[in-house]
Amino acid sequence: QVQLVESGGGLVQAGDSLTLSCAASGPIFTTYTMGWFRQARGKEREFVATIHWSRGDTYYEDSVEGRFTISRDNAESTVYLQMNNLKPEDTAVYYCAASTRYGLMTRRDEYDFWGQGTQVTVSS
Repeated sequence: QVQLVESGGGLVQAGDSLTLSCAASGPIFTTYTMGWFRQARGKEREFVATIHWSRGDTYYEDSVEGRFTISRDNAESTVYLQMNNLKPEDTAVYYCAASTRYGLMTRRDEYDFWGQGTQVTVSS
């Protein structure tokens, strides 16, 4: 069983930067593909970014491409989401997720473990 704990959310202004962290427990963190999702109030949870467990390949949702960067530190069992040039439409609860499948996953049902989420609010 993997446990995921997100941190780093907060209230920022448009154009600011924020880095989210996701600390994972479990001895096989390095074999999981990791992802970030977000859910705005009244909307479905949507894919944001994913990173392959060994190759380091990444994939982003179109609206965050070039602004967000996902990375991982396998030694620390932590995955990060660096968010630059934040916009009000980025406001959401951000969730970290882990998948035991091979490759880069973008669907919620491809992920096996989820964190509790961290709120990011971007004011205009």
